This record gives sequence, structure tokens and C-alpha cells, in this order.
Amino acid sequence: MTLAKVKGNLVSTQKNSYLVGHKLLLVHPIDLNSNFIGKNDVVALDFADAGIGDTVLLVQEGKAIQQILGHRNAPVHSAVVAVVDSIDVNEKYTSTK
Repeated sequence: MTLAKVKGNLVSTQKNSYLVGHKLLLVHPIDLNSNFIGKNDVVALDFADAGIGDTVLLVQEGKAIQQILGHRNAPVHSAVVAVVDSIDVNEKYTSTK
């Protein structure tokens, strides 16, 4: 799982019939300080009712998504599975690079 920030909603008038009714989000991976990691945004199914600006947990693994969907009929790689309320990190367990 990866932390990510929701940047927007994605609206699609045409999509795989097995995805009809599922909300799509545009998210970007972040670090523990909410800094964006990399340059690429990710399109993800929303299973957590997340909104723009929310910090979320992002799953990026096809088999996990198939288990959540209950089938393997849609080409899905990424899904938002939780909205993060807060992050509390013990400095003892972080690297100082």
C-alpha cells in the first residue's frame, strides 16, 4: 500500500461495463510529510468515498483489486481503500538519510 493525495475526480462516459457505478479518482503518491513522490498521477477506483484533498491508502496490485471487486473481468490495477485521518510516526523508526 502507498500513501497518496487525491487530486481530482475522473469522469468517463464510456468504460468497461464491469466498472459502471464505480467512482474514479486521480491520485498522486506522497511521502510521510505529504510531499508528492515522482511525476506521475494514478487513476484509481474509489472504495473509500474519498474526496479531493484527502490523504488515502492506495493499493496497486491487480490480484488485490480482483479480490475487492469479486471478479477479474475489468482491467484494474489501482484502488483507494481507505481515507487516512492522521499519521503519527515515531521518529525512532524513521531513516535520517
